[in-house]
Amino acid sequence: MSTLNISEGMVSTFLLIGIPGLEHIHIWISIPICFMYITAALGNCTILFIIKTEPSLHEPMYYFLSMLAISDMGLSFSSVPTMLRVFLFNSPGVSPNACFTQEFFIHGFTDMESSVLLIMSFDRFLAICNPLRYSSILTSARVTQLGLVLAINSILLVLPLPFILKRLIYCKKRLLSHSYCLHQDVMKLACSDNRINFIYGFFVALCMMSDLAFIVISYIFILKTVMGIASHGERLKAFNTCICHICAVLTFYVPIITLAAMHRFAKHKSPLTMIIIADVFLMVPPLMNPIVYCVKTRKIREKILGRLGWK
Repeated sequence: MSTLNISEGMVSTFLLIGIPGLEHIHIWISIPICFMYITAALGNCTILFIIKTEPSLHEPMYYFLSMLAISDMGLSFSSVPTMLRVFLFNSPGVSPNACFTQEFFIHGFTDMESSVLLIMSFDRFLAICNPLRYSSILTSARVTQLGLVLAINSILLVLPLPFILKRLIYCKKRLLSHSYCLHQDVMKLACSDNRINFIYGFFVALCMMSDLAFIVISYIFILKTVMGIASHGERLKAFNTCICHICAVLTFYVPIITLAAMHRFAKHKSPLTMIIIADVFLMVPPLMNPIVYCVKTRKIREKILGRLGWK
């Protein structure tokens, strides 16, 4: 049986929501969202431009930073415009096909960012634990191959999601829990068996958590190597090269882990808290990553200031 039979009286439109109880100030909430969106876009575009135009930044670390900026922009572009439509224009309706497409891109860029953070931890591991072989292992060709594998893997991993959502039947329920479409949110609206969706969604989440596990393992080895350095100054210098990446990992994974813990353990979950944490997950990493890397990475900071004419 064809499962999304819109023409036969099934749900033809899903409804997105803003922040329940604060509908009267949605237009004011849209102002900081718009500011964060524009700032994130400008920051990530600036990083991409500087890395592309400065030959001295054509190194593995900065190539990986470019991949992070691309995934941040994709995550922001695939979610925030829909949020602005809800908050600014009070237009919550979205067609099922548009919803499935959006959740594909949101989950795809989320997985891509997780994979990029994993590769960046491997980059830091090699630079600190095995610096003599760093250049021979992470060649430009190998970095390009890693980028392609990363992108293809992210696409293939989330590609089934919109199709297994489309096979479901949607009867009466059509109100989603966020101002954008997520797989786990949409599948709850189905009035048909969604066990396949639950199992595959859990598999995708498990893949992301495995990325975090390998990142933690990388930093255990990095910490062990750093603590073995005799000079206190050299230890701080080595660990300082990881600060930006640690900040990126925390801003990305802390909201995810918090949401998962609340879903699993909280007896009385606040819908408002859940919505805010989910919004933070989508808006804060694309905003903060370029700011942190521009402030903390000396080469990038100097190149940007040089372009602006400041010494």
